[in-house]
Amino acid sequence: MAIEHCGETLWLLPDKAIYWPAQRALLVADVHIGKAASYRALHQPVPRGTTQATLDRLQVLVSRHACERLIVLGDFLHARSARAPATLARLQGWREANPNLAMTLVRGNHDHSAGDPPEHLNIEVVDEPLLLGPYALRHEPEAHGQRPVLAGHVHPAYVLRGRGRQRLRLPCFVMDANVSLLPAFGEFTGGWTIDPQVGARIFVAGAERVWAIQG
Repeated sequence: MAIEHCGETLWLLPDKAIYWPAQRALLVADVHIGKAASYRALHQPVPRGTTQATLDRLQVLVSRHACERLIVLGDFLHARSARAPATLARLQGWREANPNLAMTLVRGNHDHSAGDPPEHLNIEVVDEPLLLGPYALRHEPEAHGQRPVLAGHVHPAYVLRGRGRQRLRLPCFVMDANVSLLPAFGEFTGGWTIDPQVGARIFVAGAERVWAIQG
C-alpha cells in the first residue's frame, strides 16, 4: 500500500517492511538474527531454520523492489550467542549474493549487547538517529524534535475483533506525524499489542496484503 507520509511516498509491504522509492531503500526493524539459536543455547525447544527464512524473505524484497540500500532500524543480531558459526555462515552467503546492496544498521538495544556485525559482512553501523530525507531513523521510538521519526523496538501488533467475539492479532504499521513504528521483521520475534494514539494511522499486514484500519 502506497501512502504519503511527511512529504514522502512510502510503500507499506505485507512482509512487514517499508520500501522508500525516492531512496531506492528497504527499511526493516527488529530482524533478530540468531534469536532461535540463542534460545537453543539455553536448552529451550524452539524451531530451526528461522534465520534462513528471514534471509529468504529479505532476498525476495530486495530483488522485487530493485533496492540499492537496506536500512535496519535496530536489533539485527539478537545476542552474542547468535554469532554461532552456522548463523554467520548464512549471513555471509546472503551478503555475497548481494554485493552491490548498501546496508546500514542503526544500532538498537540488542545490537549494543550483541556487538556489531563482523566487518566482512560490509554493513555500515551507526548510532541513532540516522538523518535521511525528512526523517530521523531510529530504533527507540523517541521524538526527534525537528524531524518525524521512523522507528522499531516495540514490535507493534493490532487486534481485530469480529461480531462473534473473534479475535485476530496481526503485526501493524503505526504512522504518526511525530513517531511512527514498523512491525518486527524477524521470523521469531512476537509482538506487542498497541493502543494507538489519537491521530495515528494504523495499517495491519497479513495474508499478503496491507489494510488501513484507522486514520
